[in-house]
Amino acid sequence: MAAAAGSEHAAEEGTLSIYKAARRIKRRESTLYNALRSVADDAAFVAEIAALWPALPLVANLRCGLWYAQPRSLAATCYFKSTDGHAGNWGFSTARLNLHLALLAGERGGCIIVDSTRKGKRFPDSMAKTIPIWCCVLNRAIQRHRLRAINQAVVPNGDAEEYSGSSNWDSSVHLPVWVLETEKNAIEGHIEEWADLFESCGADIHSLALGLQKPLRPLWISQNTRIWLNEVPDHQLWDFTPIILVSASASGAVATQRTASEFSWRYIPGAGDDEESWARGLTPTLFWKHSYDLLDGGPDLCNQLVADIVEKDRVYRAQRGEHSPQVIVKHVKCSRHGLEPYTGDHTIIAQPMNSNPSTIAPANTQYSNGGHVVFWIGTSNLAVGSTMQVADGLADMDCILNCDSTSRLPPSSSEDSYLELPIVGSKDERFSLLNNLPKAVSFAKKNLIARRKMLLCCQNGEDISICVALAIITRLFSDTGCFDCGESFMRRDVTKLEMRKRLVFICKYAVNARPSRGNLRQVYGFLCNEKEQLPC
Repeated sequence: MAAAAGSEHAAEEGTLSIYKAARRIKRRESTLYNALRSVADDAAFVAEIAALWPALPLVANLRCGLWYAQPRSLAATCYFKSTDGHAGNWGFSTARLNLHLALLAGERGGCIIVDSTRKGKRFPDSMAKTIPIWCCVLNRAIQRHRLRAINQAVVPNGDAEEYSGSSNWDSSVHLPVWVLETEKNAIEGHIEEWADLFESCGADIHSLALGLQKPLRPLWISQNTRIWLNEVPDHQLWDFTPIILVSASASGAVATQRTASEFSWRYIPGAGDDEESWARGLTPTLFWKHSYDLLDGGPDLCNQLVADIVEKDRVYRAQRGEHSPQVIVKHVKCSRHGLEPYTGDHTIIAQPMNSNPSTIAPANTQYSNGGHVVFWIGTSNLAVGSTMQVADGLADMDCILNCDSTSRLPPSSSEDSYLELPIVGSKDERFSLLNNLPKAVSFAKKNLIARRKMLLCCQNGEDISICVALAIITRLFSDTGCFDCGESFMRRDVTKLEMRKRLVFICKYAVNARPSRGNLRQVYGFLCNEKEQLPC
């Protein structure tokens, strides 16, 4: 019995040893230096493609795409999730409309989107299906809008010729050839439903119809694509607005050995994905700022160089009162890796047919050298931003609502003009936002009555601050966008459609908005609770 038990234990030890050996090999290949080298190698390919059409703006699909282009070469960012393109789970998200991308493509004649995947595929599902679905739904909605304008004889002056061709407007689904016909037919069966959803959410389709003279159409380019440099087509001659989808990484599923200068390194497809697991606090901006030093230092010095760069940046931000968490790397054996100008006293949420089209970047959006600082939400006296970037833009604010649980901003002299709510995301605490929204709305109501300009900020300016703004606008503003202290809220029902319309309105100005589903649920729960507490 003892001998049998001993042999079984030895067998288990042998199995564990094989597993540990496999994990050790994987960790040796997936080092920080290998990841950064792979990113730089793939970024060179992206730069070559972008140089073929220099007139087209280069756009990064968050978050992975940010690693594959230098910040100064990016015209904008977009956010398309691969989950919306997974087989059997196709969808069109009204929380990620990316209308600024469509307007940018219409103004510049198209755009180039960069992304990557580490799953051994040539293209991520965000490029293979999510973006093609998005193009088709927008085309279908624009076609409907133009046909209605023609039938109602309300075609704008000078646009009659363009609108007359609406019957030939291409609104069909264009998917890559490797997508099965059955899957393509299933997606086509949902297009009308998604177009109805897009029209019902209150999006400004009129501005899209004026900004896009040709329908959107995706094109796919990877490292396996053959391009004859003496026959590069002119995008202006195409009868559509090209959305060129560039998959940065090679599609090989197995890492390959490469050599550059005096260092040998292993290529990792899609190395920029899932940055929390390997980047050790390094961001794309910091990487490209110090790329020469990091890559020339070699694999032996890479980890220490990254640690020094991240710490210096943290201290730099901390001295200026910005978000500056300390990055802790556990060195253990199981570690995986060695706005629109002011036009009145209210905000328009749903624009009429003859409204003036909005610009690509709203005029009341403030910028800094590091990127977007704050986004003014129309004329509501509300602005959203990130505590990592707003330090230089506080002078124009009368009051601040800080929703960042990790960072403190310099408070104003009056207690009435500064409120700090330590709100965390739904993944960390399910009801953090819900429990703090009553205080946030009460603070906003008091300051909006006094006609003060208020800043709503969170750690990244993309999630919690957006949800707080959504709760405030839904609770305190009327359907036409007038601040009424919540009188209209008492007379209308709380529905997800109404909340979706206001979210679309916010995203029109805060183009970097990425509210999570869990936080949106908490906003809806708060609004329902507020409705129940109102007198009958």
